[in-house]
Parts: sequence; structure tokens; C-alpha cells
Amino acid sequence: MTLAARNVLVIGGGFSGMSAAIECAKLGAQVDLVEIDPGWRNYGAGISLGGATLRAFRQLGILDAFLREGNAADGVLIHLPDGTPIGALPTPRIAGADIPGGGAILRPVLARILAEATRASGTDVRLGCTFSTIEQDADGVDVSFTDGQRRRYDLVIGADGLYSKTREALFPTAPKPRYSGQAVWRAVLPRPPEVDTAMMWLGRVKPGLNPVSKQQMYLFVTEHRPHNERVDPATFVAHLRGLLAEFPAPLLKQVREQIGADSQIVFRPLEGMLMPRPWQRGRVVLIGDTVHATTPHLASGACIGIEDALVLADELKRHAEVGAALQAFEDRRWERCRMVVENSGRLGELEMQGGDKDEQARIMRESLMALAQPI
Repeated sequence: MTLAARNVLVIGGGFSGMSAAIECAKLGAQVDLVEIDPGWRNYGAGISLGGATLRAFRQLGILDAFLREGNAADGVLIHLPDGTPIGALPTPRIAGADIPGGGAILRPVLARILAEATRASGTDVRLGCTFSTIEQDADGVDVSFTDGQRRRYDLVIGADGLYSKTREALFPTAPKPRYSGQAVWRAVLPRPPEVDTAMMWLGRVKPGLNPVSKQQMYLFVTEHRPHNERVDPATFVAHLRGLLAEFPAPLLKQVREQIGADSQIVFRPLEGMLMPRPWQRGRVVLIGDTVHATTPHLASGACIGIEDALVLADELKRHAEVGAALQAFEDRRWERCRMVVENSGRLGELEMQGGDKDEQARIMRESLMALAQPI
């Protein structure tokens, strides 16, 4: 088997970085992964996943673990504020006829599953460590680390997120993250029996529920906030309850009463960024949120980052030279990632403007059809 890079460094231990480490190690590469957080923590409540993500999980080898510890289901149920059902968004079974078309899981649980798979792959994981300098020539990349070590690699993969130091080092004039005008609230709550798939309610704000395990679900609420201002955590419970006050739906009234200090409430301003090509320089390539961070309106941000890892490993296997592999990777990923970032951003704009429901439906339909295509 041809393999363009036999010695690989991954910078960043998030979902896309761990996926890249797993896939490169499968090919027989010696992989190092450095993660600046010594606790390798993943913050957040739940994460909604589409069929394309479950298809990627199957290739990564973590689908069975997800099905045990998360929740998979078909369809998204849509309701009016009073709870009247008005339709269902279909979720095709992209991962296979035996696997539902979507699902959700707690973010820390998914991070643990991927971390276990990363270590099991043979990847050398170094926590509390990142790079200090990156210097490359035609034959390799010399990396100095904050723990005093210095090593040489055939390929460096930058997967250190929206505020990437790798991107800053390689592309100092790259676009900066941009606030969208919306924020999302998330909380973890006990799951009643009637919540067996994703559910959403249409209103001034847009709440939804999604089961993340047999016992738990997570609540998400998108809110228009013109200014990206800090919110005092002491106000989280009252504010989130207030956002749901305008919804007379019995289930949401029940959810509202359950929100408390133990609900693991997370508030996040929604930011995005699409970096123009190229995403690589020499033997260093950027993947995931480092180059295409998206808002959650298509539930596909984690998906396209993980897909990056799968495609990158595939192209490293197909090519004898790193440069050719990275060019082929970028050619395969650009249009799909651009579509997700821009369509997701447009859905957010339409929500804030109270925009055309037909346009929203068309964007959702076209995006889901595109995501169902092979990567």
C-alpha cells in the first residue's frame, strides 16, 4: 500500500483531531497527538447527529459504542408553540438500513468514546502539550513542543479548533471567527417516555429536545442576541426558563419546571468561519473547525470535521506524495464544507429575520440531500 506520510502529528484532541489520529494509525502510520488541555476535557451538553455522522462513526469503528451510550432515532417532529404537530422532517438511513437516520449523545460521552479509540489505535497522546514552533522543508516538518521535545514528521494536521494557533502560525491573515447574532442554550434533563426522537417547536425562539441516552435528553434553544455579550452564569436558570415561558405546549411547560442548577446549562454564542483555500501549506494541513466552523442549524459541524479525517486518510493512502494527497483532500472537501457553513448560516439569518419558511424548507431539504451523498 502506498502511504504518503508514515510519521504524522495531530495538533488538537477534539473530534476531528482524534478521528484523524485513528484513521492514520489504521493505515500503519506512527501518529502523535498533542492536546493543550491536560484534562482532555470536552465541554457542552448534548450534540445532535445526522445520518452522515453515523455513517462516519461506522467507518471509524465507534458506531456500536455510540448506539450503546447515545440514542439513535428516525425523523424530527415539528410542532407549533402550543404543541400541535405540524409535520416531520425525514432523516434517511444513510449509515445503513439497520441504523436510524439520526441521533444524539452527550458531548463528554462522545469525547470519551473517541479518546478510548484514539489510545487503542496506538496513537501516542501527550496532554498539556502543544507546539511552540513549526519549521518545514521539502522532506519533512520539524516541530518544537512546549514540553521541550523536538520531533520530525512527514505530515502535521492542525485540528485545534475555531481559535486555532496552527492556523494563526501558518496563515496569519486568515479570516477571524465571526459572531452570527444568535446564541444557543443547552441543558441536560431527565427523559420522559414520550421523547423518543428529536422534537422542535416553532416560535420567536426555537426550542428542541433530543434524547441522548435511555435516561436523559438535552434541551436546546436558539436565541437572537444582537450583541455578543457575556451572560452571568448566576442568571442561566431564570433566563432559560424565561425563553420557554411563551410556549404553552404541555411538554415544554414540564421541561421548563425541571430546569434547575443541576441541569448542566451551557450558553454559547454562535460563531462561524470559512477559510478560503488553500487549507494546506507544504506538509501542514488544517481540518475541522480550524477551517470551516459552522453554526448548528444543520447539526453537521462535527460531521464535516470527522469526514475531513476520513477523506484525508483516504488520500494519504492513494498517493505517494504528501502534496498530491493534500491537494486531492482539499478538492474533495471544499464544496461540501462550504455548503454546510453557508447554508447553516443562512438558516440562522432566516430565523432571526422571521424569513421565508419555504426558503428555510428548501435549504434544509437540499442540504440533507447533499449530506447523504458519498464523501
